[in-house]
Amino acid sequence: MLVLVAPGQGAQAPGFLNPWLELPGVADRLHWWSAVAGLDLVHYGTEATAEEIRDTAVAQPLLVAAGLVSSGVLFPDDGQARGAIGAVAGHSVGEITAAVVAGVLSAESAMALVRRRGQAMAEAAAVTETGMSAVLGGDPEEVLAGLAELGLTPANTNGAGQIVAAGTTEQLAALAAARPGGARVIALKVAGAFHTEHMTPAVAALQALVPAVPVAEPALRYVSNADGQVVGGGKEIVRRLVDQVANPVRWDLCMETFAELGVTAMIEVSPAGTLVGLAKRALKGVRTLALKTPADIETAREIVAEHGGDLTGSGDGPVAAGPSQPVPAE
Repeated sequence: MLVLVAPGQGAQAPGFLNPWLELPGVADRLHWWSAVAGLDLVHYGTEATAEEIRDTAVAQPLLVAAGLVSSGVLFPDDGQARGAIGAVAGHSVGEITAAVVAGVLSAESAMALVRRRGQAMAEAAAVTETGMSAVLGGDPEEVLAGLAELGLTPANTNGAGQIVAAGTTEQLAALAAARPGGARVIALKVAGAFHTEHMTPAVAALQALVPAVPVAEPALRYVSNADGQVVGGGKEIVRRLVDQVANPVRWDLCMETFAELGVTAMIEVSPAGTLVGLAKRALKGVRTLALKTPADIETAREIVAEHGGDLTGSGDGPVAAGPSQPVPAE
């Protein structure tokens, strides 16, 4: 079974869209999405500096556009994607990319939504000086206890011994000095304490927008960051996308669900590498590919041919309660 995943903030690098723009039609697509988002995606993906694309309001639309370009090159036909992919998921803002691949959102809706998401999160981050730090290794219980003692939030539990803590700069400085459980602490180059209570104003901004967003039912299994559950309702997926802005990402639970569903291969769309790295440590024996540039497309298609299309099950695995329902296997 093939899983397609999309990365979150921090995966972007200066000029990373250059190779994709050499392909026919990509520039036209990016210019159209730029008009929808009100942001020059071509400039930011080719000429902008690392500092410019670190801006949350820029980084988020850029990441979603890159994911949609690379997945669209791999699967130029929606029917082909739905016949080959067993499940989709995205880390943080990558969930919006995954929602498009699953057929829940159109590309245009996704670009409008992610642009507002980035702006709203940047505005929320400007209220208090906050940030995030990766906590690597250490005893998990001691690490979590240490974060709680310092008033920090485990904003991303990524599995493979990695937790990302978020809070004020003072709290993060105390964390670096304390090193709970003997863990390594690495400050991340992000503009705020994402997926924490500091982002509550951004949730309100998105809640005002989403009632007008056209939403369809997912054509693929969609695995949610909230709890690793398979979510079968389009409106429930969008509700979770909004709430997730101020709530922790449980990528560890997403990977557990991939394993329960029988994953045999994972492809991470551009700008790839982060999620594949986690999978190599947590999902032993699973074939992985980081789809970084068009040079990786041939290998990606070989993986699709070998591992895609295993949709003979019934969509079992954890399924969200409430209004969502399991997605029937196709």
